Amino acid sequence: MAKTRKVDIRAAGALVWRPRGRTIEVLLVHRPRYDDWSFPKGKLKPGETIRECCIREIKEETGVNITLGVPAGWCYYETPEGNWKEVRYWMASVADPDRPSIRARKKVRLASPKEIDEARWVKYKRAKKMLTIADDLDMLGRLHDLWNDDKLTTTPLLLVRHTRAQKRSAWKEGKGSEETRPLTPTGAQRAKQLNPVLSAYGVDQLISSPWKRCMDTLSPYAKWIGVDIEKIPDATEHAHEKNPKKLAKLIHKLFVTRREPIAMCLHRPTLPTVMDVLEEYTPHAIMRQIPKTDPWMQTGEIIIAHVAHREGKRPTVVAYEKARPLIERPLD
Repeated sequence: MAKTRKVDIRAAGALVWRPRGRTIEVLLVHRPRYDDWSFPKGKLKPGETIRECCIREIKEETGVNITLGVPAGWCYYETPEGNWKEVRYWMASVADPDRPSIRARKKVRLASPKEIDEARWVKYKRAKKMLTIADDLDMLGRLHDLWNDDKLTTTPLLLVRHTRAQKRSAWKEGKGSEETRPLTPTGAQRAKQLNPVLSAYGVDQLISSPWKRCMDTLSPYAKWIGVDIEKIPDATEHAHEKNPKKLAKLIHKLFVTRREPIAMCLHRPTLPTVMDVLEEYTPHAIMRQIPKTDPWMQTGEIIIAHVAHREGKRPTVVAYEKARPLIERPLD
């Protein structure tokens, strides 16, 4: 699966699963063109993010709404036409269509029967016999291993660094209040691009520093799905400088008590405290994926920590991701 050649086609797919007694079922699709069974997937559309593509394709091919879980891996292969195709996969679970984060998504037209003529839930052992592509079988095995280790059911914690803000020296000629320093036009543009990423993980709860640049980073999503942003005074730069332990206590609480997806918008100077807390819940092999020095995250970047809450055990981060939506034409 190593990416050693150029990529002509980018695509995304998911291993949609659900528990059934002592085992699990996965959702497979039948492709008449190849007369085979595989995991649902499809190509990116222009201007679409990889996660947005994944959500749309699963809905098109199966009619099911999903939220993303831990990354499942990559596939890289040459098509019959000679193009190199890269497919990124996630583990995923079925989502309640009435949740705000799901209800706000774009409407999707189901795939033609000529492309996909059946979607079927099958148990793990049956799926091993039905799948014929080696990469699919490898990912199925990975899913089953996570299930056996009780690491498949996770809660995503999304940490968002606010998008680009006006420079301190430029905000009212350096005399403006830090509390009201706004986003730049490009920062506001990127804030809107966060919507499909947050929705992909089923985020219905938002918390933030009350300062304008953080609130305005999450505001487009809050308005889109129709929820309020909870303001956290201890997350401002000034409050953190005075007493970083209060923010650390809050981050600990998010790990221990939260069982629903949540996104929190942060300032760069608070990130050392946040990262120190993350490290307490993260195995060393996984923590190595996260930068250890300033700036830790780019403006508008998201760290997605997939937290497993296993009975009788400390909450554990079983996977990390980073996401930063691209902007075709920056405005400043």
